[in-house]
Amino acid sequence: MTGGGRSLPTADPPVGYAQLWRADPGAWLTAGAAWRGLAGPVRRRADGLGAHADVLRPGWSGTASTAARRRIGELRSTLTDVLPALFEVDQALAEFAARVNVAKARLGAEVARAETGGLAVDRTGAIRADPARPVDLAGPAVVRAQAGIRGALALAGAADREVADRLGALATAAVTGWVSVPPARRPGPGAGPAEVSRWWAGLSPAERRWLVGHEPGRTGRLDGVPAGARDQANRLLLADRREELLAHRLALLRPLPAGPLEVTRRARLAGVDAALRGLDGLGERLATPGAPRAYLLGFDSAGDGRAVVALGNPDRAGAVLTYVPGMTADLADAPAELGRAARVLERCAAIGPGEETAAVLWLDYDAPDFLPEASSARQAEAAGPALHRFQEGLRATHEGPPARQTVLGHSYGSLVVGAAARDHGLGADALVFVGSPGVGVDHASELRMPAGQVWASTAPDDVIRLVREPDELARRAVLAGTPLGPALAVLDPHAERLWFGADPSTPGFGGRRFPSARHGHTGYWDSDNPALDGMARIVLGR
Repeated sequence: MTGGGRSLPTADPPVGYAQLWRADPGAWLTAGAAWRGLAGPVRRRADGLGAHADVLRPGWSGTASTAARRRIGELRSTLTDVLPALFEVDQALAEFAARVNVAKARLGAEVARAETGGLAVDRTGAIRADPARPVDLAGPAVVRAQAGIRGALALAGAADREVADRLGALATAAVTGWVSVPPARRPGPGAGPAEVSRWWAGLSPAERRWLVGHEPGRTGRLDGVPAGARDQANRLLLADRREELLAHRLALLRPLPAGPLEVTRRARLAGVDAALRGLDGLGERLATPGAPRAYLLGFDSAGDGRAVVALGNPDRAGAVLTYVPGMTADLADAPAELGRAARVLERCAAIGPGEETAAVLWLDYDAPDFLPEASSARQAEAAGPALHRFQEGLRATHEGPPARQTVLGHSYGSLVVGAAARDHGLGADALVFVGSPGVGVDHASELRMPAGQVWASTAPDDVIRLVREPDELARRAVLAGTPLGPALAVLDPHAERLWFGADPSTPGFGGRRFPSARHGHTGYWDSDNPALDGMARIVLGR
């Protein structure tokens, strides 16, 4: 049975074909950002109430004063309780926009495939044959096209129902209020991510919201708590920490007489200014409109600072990348490092349109600042337990079928990943090393990973290739001026050893390699480097 002008409907879906085709996910992102933007005015109003209470306290006492202060405290609590809900609305709308984006990409891909096969899809989603290219309307191509279009519409419909339910539940909860959680109902200090996840799942939504708003310091750092709740808690903490640093800075501004105390004051002031710059840079990225939305899963402004930030919700995505940066990375670098993660996500979207992915910047370790520190594995090994717990947490909190989890380390970060996998194991389906000085083992089999799921790439002009073991460097220096020098690279059995073990991008390591062009040590994420394609394909499992 061939086409002519006949057409076949795809079905009667919950979201119409034309409706999805016209849908603008950016409008939902903008709406979510507007809700999130209310947090600033709400916080300022709450702080203003607190300031008014402080003004009244010295000159007003008695029963009326006590009642007034209590009432002001209640009003302030009512306002601060709203803050996590504003972030939750933003999350719900951003995740809805992301799923609609995926549905639109799937729909576009299915329509393009149908048209390539000699079919046409009209504005209602009905499929007909091109008169110039007769096609059997009962054939497999039409069945595939109908199923693909129905699948895209069903995904959009499910997203629509879910966001309506989430917002409805939040609106009801805002009226009924939150419920406090007694200290006895807390996981013990040594609880692992799986136990934390079970504890969280056993709480009511009102109890979870209370913990986010009243115990953000505890909730925001717990591996095993879902990304959405951690993001809400940590955004509250970020604003509080910034206010604390500003107050501390103000106290340090008064100069002291010349001497050791003044030197200490200046050093502390410089440290506070650096921390503020780091927090402000992180805050700007968190407030950036558009997709993918950022989720703040952890941060610390002490020392060089730390940050764990996801682009897209890792609990919802089908493929998740955890990226561990290397030497000199700190809180101030978080926006730039997130840019690298974002470029992998962009390439994933280009390669696999219609697949939902997320990427996490994991900078929750003390990265070396100078070469003497970077010559030791101490800081990488110290980071291992935390990276292990984080990956276990991603497994525990993921919704639906397990995601494909990929952990990528760059430079010294590759040693962090390798040491964690070697010593503790990682909840990952694939490991990727780029620009590596060695990963702490001599063979891929020592990393406790499935066969064929350890990958590496090193650019031909990456200086990391020159980072050899100390004894190896000395031997090469001695032989360089002798007739053996030119043959050394070919004949030397140690030629594939770097500072921290065998080069993971060589055949003898036992992993799989993907190519990189000549982009130096930091160019693996450049748009014209095939290494970017390689990383994206590994994340997608292709």
